[in-house]
Parts: sequence; C-alpha cells; structure tokens
Amino acid sequence: MFKFDMISMIFFILLMVCVLVGVA
Repeated sequence: MFKFDMISMIFFILLMVCVLVGVA
C-alpha cells in the first residue's frame, strides 16, 4: 500500500485543479 504524506497529497490536489482549469 502507498502511504501519502501531506506534500504529496497537496501536490496531487494542485495538479488536479490545474487539469480541471485547463479543460474548462
């Protein structure tokens, strides 16, 4: 199992937001 730390989770959320903004 993967264990995500805080920085990885924040980076993933920012990446998803950038993708959603780029698509919109």
